[in-house]
Amino acid sequence: MRFTILTSVSIVALFAIKVAAGSASGSYKTNGLTLEAPLSEKFKVIYARADEEHDHEHEDEHEDEHEHSTSNTTITGCHMHDDTQYCIDWEGNEGYIKPNQKNPQSNYTGCHLHGTEVHCKNDEEELQFVKLDESSEVTATTSESSSTSGISCHFHAGVEHCVDANGNSVHGADGDTCERVDRDYDIPLRTGLLFVILVTSSIGSFGPLVLRSFFKISTENMIITIIKQFGTGVIISTALVHLMTHAFLMWSNECIHLAYEGTGASITMAGIFIAFAVEYVAYRFLSHRLSKLSNIKENSSEDDAATNIATKTVSDEEDTVSLHGSYKAMHDKLSVAILEAGIVFHSILIGITLVVAADSYFITLFIVIVFHQFFEGLALGSRIMGLNDSVWSKILMAAVFAIITPLGMAIGIGTLHKFNGNDPSTIIALGTLDSFSAGVLLWTGLIEMWAHDWLFGNLRHAGVIHTSLAMSALMGGLILMSLLGKWA
Repeated sequence: MRFTILTSVSIVALFAIKVAAGSASGSYKTNGLTLEAPLSEKFKVIYARADEEHDHEHEDEHEDEHEHSTSNTTITGCHMHDDTQYCIDWEGNEGYIKPNQKNPQSNYTGCHLHGTEVHCKNDEEELQFVKLDESSEVTATTSESSSTSGISCHFHAGVEHCVDANGNSVHGADGDTCERVDRDYDIPLRTGLLFVILVTSSIGSFGPLVLRSFFKISTENMIITIIKQFGTGVIISTALVHLMTHAFLMWSNECIHLAYEGTGASITMAGIFIAFAVEYVAYRFLSHRLSKLSNIKENSSEDDAATNIATKTVSDEEDTVSLHGSYKAMHDKLSVAILEAGIVFHSILIGITLVVAADSYFITLFIVIVFHQFFEGLALGSRIMGLNDSVWSKILMAAVFAIITPLGMAIGIGTLHKFNGNDPSTIIALGTLDSFSAGVLLWTGLIEMWAHDWLFGNLRHAGVIHTSLAMSALMGGLILMSLLGKWA
């Protein structure tokens, strides 16, 4: 190119000299000498050199174009991450091949554009190359969180929940399959931590019983009130933040297709209704029994002699007080039994789904579950403690809670290599139990615990300090258990 420019300048310069000299024959005088310079010969040499340079430039351009066109039709450096193949295009951009190939190659040729999409050939099959920075759906099919693809995954009740860099939910780590994901599990670690959960749950459920037994304090004591109100907050937060959130994620999973979008809420409502119905039927039964016993006592007293009237009146009043005490004791025990039923339903799920979580998330989830079980055990233990029942009955109720989550973990370990969190039947089962348990805990938490203590119990007329501490404990239970919902 530079030679061509110089050639053009030289031709113009020579022509200008010829015109200035006024010699049409191509001769001019300088210092008395006549110089013959046939311009046609000079022009021929200059043009020949220019044409030769121009031909060389065209050849170089053709070679560059050929090389560029060849490199622009090939992607190379292909390698596998689990079931997904990643490659590098001619501009150095990393991307992945879709759909997944049964016989992946190390490079693909014949790449071309369809609009903005890059398509290549693999034998007769056409596939697409998707740049990572252009796709919000790409992830490796591993269960761990993928930082390279911008996808963050965690587990809700054994089912993987993934979001992209923009916070949008995507289906699992592989994005487009509901098949079971094979993972490597550290079984000895899970087996050992089963006993840690057992000890933690036992401390929570037996703690209030031991506290009252050793210190002989009443159920209206300040410490007991704080424990009970903290437990109330824990139960309500468990129902709303943990169970209902998990249930919503189950029912919105892409592996199932619901014709009725209110399925989860309907099952929660059913849980509330069943808890209410059980208590109402028991209340009517106990009231009828109390009324019948009272009538028997009244009829019996009318036949007594006049000399025994005063004595029998005192005795009847004591019997009536005893009957009312028995009624209250049975009612309280029924309420706590319903509360424990709701807790047990989801605690066994917690055990199963804790075990099937991927190793990369297992320890984090385990730490959260330890606190969850301790707080929930404390909530249940504080209610068991206040029952007017035998010591062995209380121990049995506390023991059921203590062993139920470890039992779920044992079941999970036994089914570890068969559990499929993406199977529609599994998702429906988990969603149903979570929704139902949420309804039961909402009834007991709001009605039997919160409303009973504050509107009809001892806190209705409590002093300022007592009320303030109880309210702080209630809010503390709500907040702390809700905070745990970030990880579980």
